[in-house]
Amino acid sequence: MKGIFYGIGVGPGDPELLTLKAINLIKRADVIIAPKTEKKEESTALAIAKPHLNPETVVLDMVFPMVYNPDTLSDAWKSNRDIICGLVEEGKSVVFLTLGDPMLYSTYIYVFNLIKDSGCQIETVPGITSFCAIGSRLGFPLAEGNDVLSVIPATADDVVLDKALATADSVVLLKVNRNFDSLVGKLEANGLLENAVMVTKCGHEDEEIVADIRATGGQKVNYLSAIVTRRSK
Repeated sequence: MKGIFYGIGVGPGDPELLTLKAINLIKRADVIIAPKTEKKEESTALAIAKPHLNPETVVLDMVFPMVYNPDTLSDAWKSNRDIICGLVEEGKSVVFLTLGDPMLYSTYIYVFNLIKDSGCQIETVPGITSFCAIGSRLGFPLAEGNDVLSVIPATADDVVLDKALATADSVVLLKVNRNFDSLVGKLEANGLLENAVMVTKCGHEDEEIVADIRATGGQKVNYLSAIVTRRSK
């Protein structure tokens, strides 16, 4: 009998923010896949899920290079796909952990696309996104009434980014670490800087809340950072 491949969102950082379904599947898993982008780093998703792990579950660290090209798939991606499919063929319950929600800017999406036509049974379990957790953490309504909320990767093309910032009532900016200083200028130009708040590592022990993001200019911003803002009413 074949096993099942589960993609499970572990949320932004607080182990208590996992859903009951996610916790139950993690506890029953035969194999937990802990994704990393480099061999030397620890899996943040695994650290979040660790309080819920069964001591007998096998934890498999997997390195997924940041570059993913379905047309010229790297050896690392091919190897990871083959390992996952092999475990499922053996009848294993295989859980792939991912930060936030599996279907939102997640490495899991690439893995899902790689194996969805392989015959493996797949189930995806949603998780709490970082910005939803931030909204609750700050008492910051992300959208109300007929507000238009834009969720934007700050790495988007400038034309796309400028258009989204010019039209949205509320904005969530993800991946803000790469071009932070430029981003501050764009928020100011669009009247969105006054209400902007950045939260780094929401739900982690070293969480940081920055109410004046101008003060962060020139400093290195952590990858696990997001900005929420809205127009003044």
